[in-house]
Amino acid sequence: MEKALNRQKILLHHLKPTSSFSFSSQTHHQSSALSASVCAAGDSAAYHRAPAFGDDIVIVAAYRTPICKAKRGGFKDTPADDLLAVVLKAVVEKTNLDPSEVGDIVVGTVLPPGSQRATECRMAAIYAGFPDTVPIRTVNRQCSSGLQAVADVAASIKSGYYDIGIGAGLECMTVDNITRVRNMNPRQVDNFAQARDCLLPMGITSENVAERYGITRQEQDQAAVNSHRRAAAATASGKFKDEIIPVSTKIVDPKTGQEKSVTISVDDGIRPNTDLSTLAKLKPAFKNDGSTTAGNSSQVSDGAGAVLLMKRSLAMQKGLPILGVFRSFSAVGVDPAVMGIGPSVAIPAAVKSAGATGARCVATLLNEMKRRGKDCRFGVVSMCIGTGMGAAAVLERGDSVDELCNARAAHS
Repeated sequence: MEKALNRQKILLHHLKPTSSFSFSSQTHHQSSALSASVCAAGDSAAYHRAPAFGDDIVIVAAYRTPICKAKRGGFKDTPADDLLAVVLKAVVEKTNLDPSEVGDIVVGTVLPPGSQRATECRMAAIYAGFPDTVPIRTVNRQCSSGLQAVADVAASIKSGYYDIGIGAGLECMTVDNITRVRNMNPRQVDNFAQARDCLLPMGITSENVAERYGITRQEQDQAAVNSHRRAAAATASGKFKDEIIPVSTKIVDPKTGQEKSVTISVDDGIRPNTDLSTLAKLKPAFKNDGSTTAGNSSQVSDGAGAVLLMKRSLAMQKGLPILGVFRSFSAVGVDPAVMGIGPSVAIPAAVKSAGATGARCVATLLNEMKRRGKDCRFGVVSMCIGTGMGAAAVLERGDSVDELCNARAAHS
């Protein structure tokens, strides 16, 4: 017994516990034990270590295609199922995973008819080498569909439905246009203002946000300039290289009809030379006296992403890298007329449910957290959702385990 207590004393000394204590008395010797305390990352980012550490839902791989401009970009002639197949195959090949072990594939997608996209996704899984025993389904929560897919897989693994799952996202806006809802219920729409606002185009909700919160045209243009410059700098420095899977495809010349084989390996919607003077010349796109233009709006895009999740214990058993821990997810509703404010409500909810602790965004976020090192322990991915909602998820770096340096004496 005395030897065991002495070993504990030496161990605790090396672990540099957060609270000071003395081993001067034999009584204290006998009452001292290892227990969880605040993390080494600091009180503001701390949470108590749960006993079910091995049950953490972790991400071991996250890849995406380049994101290309719809109708004019590199994927304008690439079928949606080919885009998804590329990232599904990459997830398996880069982890040496047996595809038959995957319990489910959930694909977030918005614009196409549900049954059509579900069929395309099933075909993509077969292209990628998954056996017919592996099921696949789609999920649609508007703009957060990819993130919802990842959250659904995380929840299913946590519930014990299966051990390994893939959350993915897919959109092919070249062929799947944003259209107004058909066959509305005119009686209900006329009687409920907020229901009517669910039908507002996103451009108009953008104008509503700008008007309600006093966001000027110049501020929006400046944000666009900063975004393009940062994206261009990140591309030039190779920051997206680890997350992007090059896609070999074809491009058809619209004038001659001639096909050309190409390999797309970078996002093609970034405009590094964008400046305020150029943006200032653009006319409002949605409202004559508005401030939202083609230059300060997000582009319509084609692309896909996939994220591989499992429990930490299984990832360790397989020797797979733990890129991040899926800590929490939250989806909330807001006024449909200003649906763009959704993230401002969803992020606090997700952070709160994580404790003080679309698939494409997850891949980018995890790689950026890795680059920033251990000073960047947590990351948040969020987006607004059409019809007035917002979603957010909190991720933790996979290598941010505090290595028990938060050990302290437990007192009864």
